[in-house]
Amino acid sequence: MSLLSRVSACMQRIAPLSLAEREWDNVGTLLEAAKPREGANKVFLTIDLTPKVLDEALEDPSVGVIVAYHPPIFFAWKSLKMSDLKQSLVLKCAAAGVSIYSPHTSLDSCRGGINDWLASLVGEGSVRPIVPATAENAAGQENVGSGRIIELAQPQPFGSVVDAVKRQLGLDHIRVARAACHSGTENKLVSSVAICAGSGGSVVGPATADVYLTGEMDHHSVLAAVAKNTSCILAEHSNTERGYLRAILVKRLQEELDADAIDAPASIVVSEHDRDPITIE
Repeated sequence: MSLLSRVSACMQRIAPLSLAEREWDNVGTLLEAAKPREGANKVFLTIDLTPKVLDEALEDPSVGVIVAYHPPIFFAWKSLKMSDLKQSLVLKCAAAGVSIYSPHTSLDSCRGGINDWLASLVGEGSVRPIVPATAENAAGQENVGSGRIIELAQPQPFGSVVDAVKRQLGLDHIRVARAACHSGTENKLVSSVAICAGSGGSVVGPATADVYLTGEMDHHSVLAAVAKNTSCILAEHSNTERGYLRAILVKRLQEELDADAIDAPASIVVSEHDRDPITIE
């Protein structure tokens, strides 16, 4: 069995593709190399496949599969040209014999996925999906679907929630929008947080919670949230996703690869150059 086939089967057990937002997302095997690298037994994890990240992956001759959380192929292409950035990345992978797999929203929604991980960073409490998956799409997993709401076991001041998110994500600065109830002398305790990794305004917006935690929201969605006394914590898009690779996915995928007992052992590496393009100075 090829390394790509093994990775695809393992990722399907971790994050079933039936949980992805198929109406708009593009997940699963995006590129199957026609002539895979000989002897390649390493899986390379990244959130974004950028030129610098791709150079890092291709410099290691053992890398045979790139698991890129964000799909490098998203919209339909009528041609493949080196003059187009995204197309050039895929063409370089194909030429090098390296395949690409993208889990994206299936990894957000699955049990123990990115949104569950984000909820664990906020504190202890009961967690449920904002939009539960149907039994058919859940693929045997329980309590899964789009977004998460955590009901905190111990309500906390808004500032403490902000500090916890910054500390857990390794951020010195973070954008916040304080509702009136979390400002001045009122400073209501936070009992519930609605969560969605990445650009999650459309997922958390309909939810009833004291706080929204996501990567980014548009201006008017933030205004609407604050108007209904919901504060917002915006960590930037991929900052809500990247930490999951080292904290959770490396171990889970390695365990799955080890358990399949097929062919030679496979190892996993996480990109050192993958990072959010936005910083707050």
